[in-house]
Amino acid sequence: MLFAWAAPAQTIRVDITHPTNTFLPNRALGAGVDRIPSGAAEKLLTESTVRELHTAGWQPVTYRQNTELYVEAWHWNPQGTWSDPSGKGYFTGSDALGEPIRHSYGYPLPHRGFTRNEGTETTGYSRITDGDLDSYWKSNPYLTKTFTGEEDRPQWVVVDLAMPLPVGAMRIAWAEPYAKQYLVQYWTGEDPIKLPTKGTWVTFPGGAVRDGKAGTVTLPLQSSATVVRFLRIWMTQSSNTCDSHGSSDRRNCVGFAIRELYLGTLTADGVFHDLVRHTPDQDQTTTFCSSVDPWHEPSDIDPRLRDQIGFDLFYTSGITRDLPAMVPIALIYAIPEDAAAEVSYLEKRKYPISYVEMGEEPDGQYMLPEDYAALYIQFAEALHKVDPPLKLGGPVFQGVNEDILVWPDDEGQTSWTRRFIRYLKARGHLQDLAFFSYEHYPMEPCKIQWSSLYDEPRLVSHIGQVWRDDGVPASVPLFITESNIAWATGESFLDIFGALWLADYAGAFFTSGGSALYYFHYLPMGVHPGCNGSLGTFALFTADKDYRLLQKTSQFFASQLINLEWVQAGNGEHRVFPAASDIEDGAGNAMVTAYAVLRPDRQWALLVVNRDQWNSHRVQIKFHDSNQAEDRYFSGPVHVMTFGSAQYQWHPEKGGYADPDGPAASSTVQADSGTWFDLPQASVSVIRGSVGGPLSGPSRPQTP
Repeated sequence: MLFAWAAPAQTIRVDITHPTNTFLPNRALGAGVDRIPSGAAEKLLTESTVRELHTAGWQPVTYRQNTELYVEAWHWNPQGTWSDPSGKGYFTGSDALGEPIRHSYGYPLPHRGFTRNEGTETTGYSRITDGDLDSYWKSNPYLTKTFTGEEDRPQWVVVDLAMPLPVGAMRIAWAEPYAKQYLVQYWTGEDPIKLPTKGTWVTFPGGAVRDGKAGTVTLPLQSSATVVRFLRIWMTQSSNTCDSHGSSDRRNCVGFAIRELYLGTLTADGVFHDLVRHTPDQDQTTTFCSSVDPWHEPSDIDPRLRDQIGFDLFYTSGITRDLPAMVPIALIYAIPEDAAAEVSYLEKRKYPISYVEMGEEPDGQYMLPEDYAALYIQFAEALHKVDPPLKLGGPVFQGVNEDILVWPDDEGQTSWTRRFIRYLKARGHLQDLAFFSYEHYPMEPCKIQWSSLYDEPRLVSHIGQVWRDDGVPASVPLFITESNIAWATGESFLDIFGALWLADYAGAFFTSGGSALYYFHYLPMGVHPGCNGSLGTFALFTADKDYRLLQKTSQFFASQLINLEWVQAGNGEHRVFPAASDIEDGAGNAMVTAYAVLRPDRQWALLVVNRDQWNSHRVQIKFHDSNQAEDRYFSGPVHVMTFGSAQYQWHPEKGGYADPDGPAASSTVQADSGTWFDLPQASVSVIRGSVGGPLSGPSRPQTP
């Protein structure tokens, strides 16, 4: 095969002095199964489809919990008991072994205070500006002294007027329990939700309430209106009176509840003029809230019946390879007894559990870290009563590239993670954090260029270091439990770009000290329009409308190279060593990246990514031992697997298809100290073999 050489032969250097990390493939290289449309589970989890998915080589599976993104309670078991004998309230799934659970569903919460958040951008609405005085927002009762054993956690509501408007008064229609002490404040910066450290909450002159009253209250905030966009009610003392569900359950009588909010001005004759749009849909004036009471009833069930695959179907379908699986519990909109029952059920079924993830994306639900931590402790105690050695973790962050910041606490600390770790440690519960999990979607959808590839090693390495700098102990492993290029799909997922990104991501993650990653999404959901109308998919295969597999995607072939060629499948320890090339473009970007492991079979394997879109490169590979001050080289038969633009090209026309569509090219080279290796343009290669002793004579160029 002939290539156009971009530069003279250059070098990949592997530092074999000290490993940077170790991992076991059957614990570290996995994939995720998420919520799917109604009716899809039986079509997807067939023996033939599961067998094909396994050929990608991913090992453990993480079950993704999606209901909390939509502000829903999850009935992991449709059978269970309600707290109210009339059949409503707080639901606990049954741990009794009855009919196998094949499907489970979410229940949108009726006391929701979000118009939208990072999970439910277009679905549902807030009860605070819905125009209905019979509905109300209520905060989570598990954040009160009754359940935490400490003073009630402050709760808050934020109103976004969409543009700066004159505000001089607020009218609050309180439900029960109402706030006896609270502050009404305005924001001095741009956006307190997205940019929480770029401004300050300032209390209106008339906004400090020390003896709040029930019912509808009108507050003159100041004598003349102030032009503001965002307002906050910061509630610190509850009336502890009971809501509309009665006094028989203590959870009905703690926290805070608001029926409706009105913002505007008062005229001299006391007439209130409202600025807020009150409507039961997403067109209402936007509100955000600190938490939501998980109270609900059967009629609240998700009308689309989106399916959280039933645990029995999940475990018996074969998708887990009979390996221990990571399972979630609902935490943000759930109760501890339900989480404990879930684990009890799985263990009665003798389904193996590797880890339990606690909740889902609290940062996307705008939770303050202390609120999440207070729930984490309660749920950890409930779970450890069922199974003391159970390994729990979180917080399951959204995919971010920098530290997550929140409004400063009394000490001025703004790091979400630092405050979360501090809260657990101060209460003697840091040992309940067996792993630290987060998602990885590093690129902004619809803004992806070829050069975006160059950022991935830095991004995935940097965010891991951020968590360590925030105080996550070195003994707590870092898990990326959901990952792909971006949080919205597009053509980059399907063309060769997707394969190169996946290889760079996996290699850089383990080189920088990560412990386990999970590819998303394991199940093929078909190709659909994504960014700017381009076709994309989160999957290893394209599929038709009935979820029958059509073609392998570029990320399927990259998965095979990672899981079946770079590493030795199984539970053997792989040692990771740093590697780098000296091949750069004119701007100093690395055109070739490399990731080296010493496998249990004593072979060295390099995962090499040529990120040069149009140019091939020829390299020598040196293994440098600083202790011995010598270079070593591949020696004897070296196996080379290459997947690139010569093996795969995506065509967006005619509904999208790949031609050619693999497989990776395979060859064997008899290597010595003078061997050069060819890296085709836009390709991923695995170069694997034994390493011999130091160079004993002058190198001589050889083309394999």
